[in-house]
Amino acid sequence: MKTIYLGLICWLLLTPLAHAEYERNKAVPVEKVLFGQVLSVRNITEQELIQDKNQGWKTFGGALIGGAIGNQFGAGSGRGVATILGAIIGGSMAHDRKPEYREKTLHLVELMIKVENGDEYMVIQDLDRRMLFQPQDAIRMVYLANGTVRIDKQI
Repeated sequence: MKTIYLGLICWLLLTPLAHAEYERNKAVPVEKVLFGQVLSVRNITEQELIQDKNQGWKTFGGALIGGAIGNQFGAGSGRGVATILGAIIGGSMAHDRKPEYREKTLHLVELMIKVENGDEYMVIQDLDRRMLFQPQDAIRMVYLANGTVRIDKQI
């Protein structure tokens, strides 16, 4: 039997996309559907360090404050030069600060699935507390047109 780590690959490719989550209430074209049964379920918790995305605003704020301080010095064209230098120095100082990180916890579920033709697949997807899986659950493996795969219980 072959095992394909399809879900892990999809998850790794989609993680940088700000967690482009599948929305159950949003229509997405389906390419194909496989039916099968859950062999095993494992909940996974992963910690991820995320860099603060406000670095650009902090640099802009530093330039703005530096420009305002620089504008207090000199007269005529000297004031303009001081304002520009203040903005450059303020923006540079704000940009050079260490980026801030925060920790994000990802809750995932790893499903080992056997489909009707005997092939086995391992799929890792976001944990959905409204749809918890157990071994022996009948499922459908939905291949969506956006390149993702989603496992749902067969009703």
